Amino acid sequence: MTEGRPGATFRETDDASRFQAVPLAHLSLELGHLAAQDFEAGPERLREHFDRVRPWADAARTAAATAGGPRVSTCFLVDDYGTSCATPAKLLPAVLAEAERAGLGIDYLARESGCDSGDGIPVAEGVAARIVESPVPGTDGSRPPVVRTGWLANGRRSAGTPDDTGVAPADAVGWRPPAETTARSHSVFLDAELWSRPAGGRVWSCSFLAAVWQLARLGLLRHLGGPVLQPTPWPPGKGFPDDWDVLPPVIRVNSSAAPFSAYRTCSVLPSRLLPVEHAVRVVLEQVAVEPRAFAQVSRRALSEGVPVPDDVHHRITYAFYEGP
Repeated sequence: MTEGRPGATFRETDDASRFQAVPLAHLSLELGHLAAQDFEAGPERLREHFDRVRPWADAARTAAATAGGPRVSTCFLVDDYGTSCATPAKLLPAVLAEAERAGLGIDYLARESGCDSGDGIPVAEGVAARIVESPVPGTDGSRPPVVRTGWLANGRRSAGTPDDTGVAPADAVGWRPPAETTARSHSVFLDAELWSRPAGGRVWSCSFLAAVWQLARLGLLRHLGGPVLQPTPWPPGKGFPDDWDVLPPVIRVNSSAAPFSAYRTCSVLPSRLLPVEHAVRVVLEQVAVEPRAFAQVSRRALSEGVPVPDDVHHRITYAFYEGP
C-alpha cells in the first residue's frame, strides 16, 4: 500500500508467515537524547542544545537527498529510565517549544524506559537473547558468556596481573594485552557493561537501551512477527500526562510526519555521549537481528534505489557537538 506525502510510504506482509513490515523513511534524524540533569538546568539548556543541533540537522538532511526528495522524520528521546525527570506534562511542552523556536520540528517523542519494556513486550530481553558474541581467535571459551556476565567486548580481553606500580609492561610474564577483533594497526578495545543485577532484578545500561533504540528506528524489532515500539498518534492540543508510565513508549506529535523507522539513522548528540554510542556499535555488531525483518528492509531500500549496508551498525551515523 502507498500513502501520500511526506514521501511515499510502503507496507508489506509476507503472506506465508504473516510477518509484518513497517513503514520506512529514508532517514530517522534524532534531535536529542537528554537526561534529567539537562532538564533540571532549565529552558536555557534546552535552547542551547537545539541551537547547537540545528546546523548538524540541516547537514544530515542535505546528505539524505534523493531524486524525489528524502523522507526524513525527526525524533527526540527522553531518558526517564531510573531517573526522576519532571513529569511529561511539564517537560514535553518545553522540549517541543524550544525545538520549534530553533526551527527544528519534532515528529516523534520517545521515552527510554520503553526500550526496556514497551506495550507489554520485554523489548530489551528480546534483543539480549539475540546477542551472538563474535569469536575471538586464540581464546579457549573459559570466560563466562555475556548471558551470564552482562559484559560484551569487541575483542580479546587482557590476561594476567599488572606489577605493583599498576602498570603491566608488554614483556611482563603472564600478561597479555587486550586486542580488538577487527583492529587495523592498533586496537581500540572496549568491554561494555550491558546490565547490572541489583536485588530488584536486571537493570539495563544506557548503552544497551540506546542500541535497542537504534534497532527500533531502523525498523528491525519484531515480537511474534509483529512490529515493536511503533508510534502512537498524539492528537494536536492534547495535554501530556503527569506520569511517564501512562505515556506510550513512542508518540507521533506531527500528524504529517514521515515514518518513524528508516533505512538509516543519524543522531545529533552532546560529545559526553560518545563513549555510550561506541558501546552501542559494539552491541549492534553482535546482535543477530530477525532475518526476515532485515531482508524486508534491505529489499525495499534496493527497490527505491537507496541500497543500505549489509552490517546494521553501518546504517547509523552521528554528529557530536561540544557542550555540557
